[in-house]
Amino acid sequence: MKFALINPRWTFEGGIYFGCREAHLPLEYGYARALLEREGHEVLLVDAQLHDLPIAEVVRRVEAFVPDRLVITTAPSYLFWRCAPPELRVPQETLAALQHIPATRIVVGPHVSTTPAAALRKLGVDVGVLGECEEVLPRLASEPVSWEAIGSIAYARGGEVRVQGGPHSSDMGTLPALAWQADDVRRHGHHHHRFDALPQGPGAEMEVSRGCPYHCTFCAKENFRDDYRKRPLPVILEELDGLRAQGVEYVYFIDEIFLPNRELLEAFVPRGIKFGIQTRIDLWTPANLDLLGRAGCVSIEAGVESITVEGRNLLDKGSRLTTEEIASRLICAKGHVPFVQANLLESGSDDPAEVERWRLHLQGYGVWANKPVPMFPYPGSPGYTRQWGAPDDRAWERAMDHYLARYDEFSDIQEARPRPLSELEAWTPPRHGQGWSDGAVTCRTPADAGR
Repeated sequence: MKFALINPRWTFEGGIYFGCREAHLPLEYGYARALLEREGHEVLLVDAQLHDLPIAEVVRRVEAFVPDRLVITTAPSYLFWRCAPPELRVPQETLAALQHIPATRIVVGPHVSTTPAAALRKLGVDVGVLGECEEVLPRLASEPVSWEAIGSIAYARGGEVRVQGGPHSSDMGTLPALAWQADDVRRHGHHHHRFDALPQGPGAEMEVSRGCPYHCTFCAKENFRDDYRKRPLPVILEELDGLRAQGVEYVYFIDEIFLPNRELLEAFVPRGIKFGIQTRIDLWTPANLDLLGRAGCVSIEAGVESITVEGRNLLDKGSRLTTEEIASRLICAKGHVPFVQANLLESGSDDPAEVERWRLHLQGYGVWANKPVPMFPYPGSPGYTRQWGAPDDRAWERAMDHYLARYDEFSDIQEARPRPLSELEAWTPPRHGQGWSDGAVTCRTPADAGR
């Protein structure tokens, strides 16, 4: 079986996307490729974002490959599944250019994981993977008539969308060390969230764990990358050493939360790699921060979210440290790590003048704290569910409409007022496969399927 894995050339005009615009290694496709090839399948990974490929070149490569399965993602790499562009414009445009290719179409990503019927309808694909996709994709090499035996998928059957099982969580103990082609690594000049020095060599992304033991209201992880799981240390080091051998000088760990791990950090010390993390600063002792710096960490993105206990409780971001102690711990971290950032969100409970005083206090010690960012109520986050219940087919539209109605000012990376989803998603897709009908599409969940 021949699988074409497509990462589109992402653009973000008119949207609310909060993430980095640079290309990042698509870890989900790296794992999927390894597992598919292990089972004897042939894989073409077309990373149009990393290689800056125009759509015509994507089409040319896929046509030459003649795939049996065509896979497309709805987010620009695992790093941004939790804050993906709400609109599906880019996958729609990519699929429109590929619509003449007779392959079974598969969608992966946060949209199909959270709102499967809406994602399948908007994209016109045959089947979608719910949750983490790398272990499920090899099972979709089977013929559609046998899909009823596969969990964590949604597909059209007789004009309805069948949802089978809940979102998949991969076994991090069995996923292999990733190996990237030399050309991919050479092109990856971006050092994500690094500000201490200019790049002297390629950067890369990795993960040492997946998921988070906390359940902050704003984090869209209920349907993917949820339960906390660690990768085995030997596998992490094998992957890291492979990247170092290819000239990589900086790695950003995309872990939802990079937790203190003395064995891991001590293994990093002699390797001389520079790296960045996102974490909770209240989990780190001064001794662990010292080891973190010696291990090579040059960038910490610490989620503080609010400067008051009330604000943090509102976001389910309870901390064992007071606000003063959090500030002290951030300043301590700056003594060991060149760049430390405290992330703040617009919780609605903090006094803007007090926030500004707190920011200036930290900046006096070299710690950066951003101006509070308006929160987008991502479907699949506890905050969305508390306000509207479980996401339905209009969840992304509802979230966008609410966000645009509530805020007049947006984050500093959004150049203009975002546009509604109805304006961003203009393509009407053809229906592929035998399951689609010309009538209305409904979603049916079998009685034995847990969500």
